Amino acid sequence: MAALSVTVNKSNSLESKRESNYTPALSALTMLFFMWGFLTCLNDILIPHLKSVFSLSYFEAMLIQFVFFAAYFIVSLPSGYIVKKLGYKKGIVVGLVTAGIGCLLFYPAAGSRIYGLFLLAFFILASGITLLQVAANPYVSILGKPQTASSRLNLTQAFNSLGTTVAPYFGSLLILSVAVKSASELSQLSSSDLNMYQLAEAAAVQVPYLGLAAALFVLAGITVLLKLPVIKDNEDDSETGNFHEFDRLHKSAWGYKHLVLGALGIFVYVGGEVAIGSFLVNFLGEKNIADMSPFEAGHYVSFYWGGAMVGRFIGSALMRKLNPGKILSFNAAVAGVLVVITMLFDGRIAMWSILSIGLFNSIMFPTIFSLALRGLGKHTSQGSGILCMAIVGGALIPLLQGALADSIGIHHAFLLPVFCYIYIAYYGVKGSVPEFVKAAGVS
Repeated sequence: MAALSVTVNKSNSLESKRESNYTPALSALTMLFFMWGFLTCLNDILIPHLKSVFSLSYFEAMLIQFVFFAAYFIVSLPSGYIVKKLGYKKGIVVGLVTAGIGCLLFYPAAGSRIYGLFLLAFFILASGITLLQVAANPYVSILGKPQTASSRLNLTQAFNSLGTTVAPYFGSLLILSVAVKSASELSQLSSSDLNMYQLAEAAAVQVPYLGLAAALFVLAGITVLLKLPVIKDNEDDSETGNFHEFDRLHKSAWGYKHLVLGALGIFVYVGGEVAIGSFLVNFLGEKNIADMSPFEAGHYVSFYWGGAMVGRFIGSALMRKLNPGKILSFNAAVAGVLVVITMLFDGRIAMWSILSIGLFNSIMFPTIFSLALRGLGKHTSQGSGILCMAIVGGALIPLLQGALADSIGIHHAFLLPVFCYIYIAYYGVKGSVPEFVKAAGVS
């Protein structure tokens, strides 16, 4: 018994030391999560701006999200290959540099007022963020005990939500503060006034993205200098180690049912969240909802993303004690109910119910991600690439909602996210349970 006690104490000591050694790396990664949250959420501010500048329909405006999130589908699997070859650290550096180049492209796009160039800039920016996602999300999951992976990823994703919270506020100040004039108003301007207006309009986009490009390049340089622990996918956690026969049965990550179902969960979650966020400025501008100007509505978008930040801090603590899958299902059910309330009511009830969804969205992405990677062992990099590829839901579902908004109105187009939340509720309870857990009869 004494020998057993010594062994257990030694094991706990080593585990505790391992956790503490990872603290600096986790701290450094939080800044990356903040940056890509900030960059992604700025889309919600640019969409109404570019919609007015180019006189776009809702469907055409949603091409921004289509191009942005299509990059996840196209680049995710190659990113998984890059991470496997270069390692997590170098993968992060390449992702930061690529995102910085994308930000630089906003300068000529705004100066030339070419919508196609904007879409190219969005694609390159998103490609860099995709590589960051593929590298950083599984890296956080691996850095520590497998039992607390969901909690750990929720905590770092909370800083991602901090970025999405402050982005609408600063974006509305810097971008939406320049009122976009209609074609008739532009025709009445003198050539000098028109030139000044166009310069101001371009600068509203150029200056923020030049600053973001500089920040991304600086972060890349800092990451190069950081001493991050080297983790390999084949370093199986204790849970996976007990079920090696399942690992041998699957030659790739595609063989894990809970991963494939998790990829569908990521698809509908990101699609639903982005669809709601993309329409908020226009929705709050509806006369029967809040009748706000784009500038004022941009500030309120922060409540949607701020709720996600608060929820992730709360979720990180709860998941150390409660079942992550059950928390996921509960949040999805509440979010679905709030969307239904939004569609049934007008005014402040509709406004605050749609904004409140952010609080319940909070834990969904990191929880689905960590549950789907559970027990993948050497297939973790590939699994991460598959999950990030599923983020293409943010391209397709908002586009479909844009088509719905053009045909039945923006208010009732929110029906689409309801079905997304129904599936997520199912995944939390049933779909997320791995084969080896079912075989062992444990949870």
